[in-house]
Amino acid sequence: MLHREVVNACTTGKGSFQCKGTAVQAGKKSVNGVELCYQQTGAGDHALLLMPGALGSGVTDFGPQLKGLDKKRFTVVAFDPRGYGSSRPPIRDFPSDFFHRDAQDGLQLMQVLGFSRFSLLGWSDGGITALIAAALSPANVRKLVVWGSNAYVSQEDIAIYNSVRDVSRWSERMRSPMEVMYGAEYFRNTWSAWVDGISQFTHNPQGSICLELLPQISCPTLVVHGQKDPMVPSVHPQVLLQHIPNARLHVMADGKHNLHLRFAAEFNRLVEDFLLE
Repeated sequence: MLHREVVNACTTGKGSFQCKGTAVQAGKKSVNGVELCYQQTGAGDHALLLMPGALGSGVTDFGPQLKGLDKKRFTVVAFDPRGYGSSRPPIRDFPSDFFHRDAQDGLQLMQVLGFSRFSLLGWSDGGITALIAAALSPANVRKLVVWGSNAYVSQEDIAIYNSVRDVSRWSERMRSPMEVMYGAEYFRNTWSAWVDGISQFTHNPQGSICLELLPQISCPTLVVHGQKDPMVPSVHPQVLLQHIPNARLHVMADGKHNLHLRFAAEFNRLVEDFLLE
């Protein structure tokens, strides 16, 4: 599983907080009928949108990136997808188009913030969202980085998801931050609903979430994979590499699902080098 740190960044809808020594502005914007919480730092010409994983938020999923990415070269934006983190209400739900909905929300948020071209960094579910966004809006996306992500769901994946459905079996270290952020009931119910939501894609041909969109991604793409990732079998980054025209793969030998948190300095350098090429 993964470790997340809770920072309540958008309680009032605006303001700032310290991300381990780095000033980060927090606010809310009206996007596609909901109020989305976002975090922003840096003043560089190259804008980045960071897309979090399931039940994640900008500050729980990207603390080391909000702190560590070069503030002179990049303007870094992270956001809480609708129903996650501080982008509540609404209650999170998982219709068949929930990844497309998150992609449209992220793209529109950047427009509202005044960024017409930007790069996307997506982790886990956020990587799926980023793949869809890059395919649907190529004119807006400069470069794409995804890790811990998949474009389809297999029966092997479903077995992995069901093995972690019962949050009472999670370690206290993994469960506690989510219960602090959401409350035990909302977290338990929403996580179970996520397992059902991701499982519904098995009804599609080849279990596709966005397989058919991958050839439409035209921007340079970096796929990062942790060789020890227990949540995403290694076939998934290979499929991304095969179907995205301008993609490359970087495998981190000791990386797990949260490789950008566990090996933040190495990950940040890798991403910066790719974005600045």
